[in-house]
Amino acid sequence: MKVAFTSDNIAGASDSVFKAMMEAAQGDAMPYGNDDGTAQVTRMLSELFECEVDAFLVSTGTAANVLSISALTPPWGSVLCHSESHLLNDECTAPEFYTNGARFVGISGADAKMDPDQLKKLVSQKIGDVHSCQPSVVSLSQVTEVGSVYSLDEIRAISDVAKTAGLPVHMDGARFANALLALGCTPAEMTWKAGVDIVSFGATKNGVMAAEAIVVFKQSLENKGISSEQVAKELGYRRKRGGHLHSKMRLLSSQMIAYLTDDLWRTNATHANAMMALLQEGLKAVPGVKINTPAQANMLFCTLPLPMIDHLQAEGFGFYGGRWEEGVIRLVTSFRTPKEGVEAFIKSARQFATK
Repeated sequence: MKVAFTSDNIAGASDSVFKAMMEAAQGDAMPYGNDDGTAQVTRMLSELFECEVDAFLVSTGTAANVLSISALTPPWGSVLCHSESHLLNDECTAPEFYTNGARFVGISGADAKMDPDQLKKLVSQKIGDVHSCQPSVVSLSQVTEVGSVYSLDEIRAISDVAKTAGLPVHMDGARFANALLALGCTPAEMTWKAGVDIVSFGATKNGVMAAEAIVVFKQSLENKGISSEQVAKELGYRRKRGGHLHSKMRLLSSQMIAYLTDDLWRTNATHANAMMALLQEGLKAVPGVKINTPAQANMLFCTLPLPMIDHLQAEGFGFYGGRWEEGVIRLVTSFRTPKEGVEAFIKSARQFATK
């Protein structure tokens, strides 16, 4: 059985999500988020995160990230993130566009995780100097771009630096559920309890058709002297200005409701993570395969001999390669990755290596 490991974006949506959309499409409802379903999403997210939140639904992860950050930084600010982060490398110029020109500054750190010591140096440089952009937001990716996951202690270390500098913390949670299950903690523990103020709550990669949520932790912002009311007000206008205030918002809300109902988000991410664990364990035993950064969730980077890569692709397996160092490939599992496909990939790699 041949299977693609190119991305978790290749999988469609869960059946219950489509069913919920079909039901929401019946009858009439108030537009632009003034429907009962959208209000229900905010209540469900408040329950999930164990605190009062403001929630803004959008249809893409890019919008969730850049709108979140745009409400927290002035145009002359700098957004501090890892040098390999999605924000810095894979959002075209949407971050600069939506923030009206704020600078995004890459910070080094092993396994695509920011080094708190490096962050500490940058947040204190040239403060108040009119000739320099001013540190304004810290953003971290969970899961990171290489498949690693920030531990709770690592999140707190980043957040503590930001708090000392009076900066809000944003989390790019495109693979939020995968990271959460890898850590075995609660959504609250991985976010506001660890010092995160706003999160892009990803759902599209994990079984939703097109719905992401910007989640604002109101009390967390207030504790830093930042008006959560003002941030919410700005997000409302910025979402509209950015073209993401959907007129039939109930169709986005219905997706998110289905995602949060009966732990669908947890079930889907559990399968994706389990398939990656199976894939990684199998590849470890294949001669010639090097695991670059051990996968903690559902994404793995590894190095294969070039002939093995050619063989696997000729066999019909899909994955990204050639974008990084020679021989480096990326493998991603999803909520629909079949176990048989994972086993077939491992078998094919092993057969090539031992022939």
